[in-house]
Amino acid sequence: MSRSLLVIAILLTSGAGAMAQDAQDPANAEQPTTGSLEGGEVATAAPPETAAEAAEQTQKRGPVTTLPLPRFVSMKASVGNVRRGPSLTHRIDWVFKRRGMPLEITAEYQHWRRVRDRDGAGGWVHYALLSGTRTVMVEEDMLRVRARPEESAPVMAAFELGVVAQLGACIADWCEISAGGHSGWALKEKLWGVAPDELRD
Repeated sequence: MSRSLLVIAILLTSGAGAMAQDAQDPANAEQPTTGSLEGGEVATAAPPETAAEAAEQTQKRGPVTTLPLPRFVSMKASVGNVRRGPSLTHRIDWVFKRRGMPLEITAEYQHWRRVRDRDGAGGWVHYALLSGTRTVMVEEDMLRVRARPEESAPVMAAFELGVVAQLGACIADWCEISAGGHSGWALKEKLWGVAPDELRD
């Protein structure tokens, strides 16, 4: 296969201690629902204190956005501090340094989201660092993407392990993805950032 059909992965790098602005322009970020109370106060939920409470929270909708938990989003910023708790006073455990990488939100508190990456690393990030734009990470080296969601369909490109691709439509076992100017259908089980039972138009 021609090298022109390959999409080269830019591997995720991280460095503890790097600094980033935690609250960026929230335009296009995942917006919280602000249920106003009398006096202009905003309704918020208490942060999960125990593993049991966190597990319970993942089985319902987020208390801030009312969106399902868990759910997938992507990194809007090129650099984002990941904190031990949902505030600027909590310690930075590490830094995400890859714009567009898929992340899974597992909890919400005010303007903060608890997220994890494909390897399970994560913590709390400000919602302005996240985007509702969906991406996935390729989990198989030289993953073949096809013209149609069929094993017998022509191969359109081969994506290397770790490539981050834009997520399009999904049916039962296949998703349409695109990266580096190439697009096609890939088996859903070879992608991280989409739920096994998720369907998308």
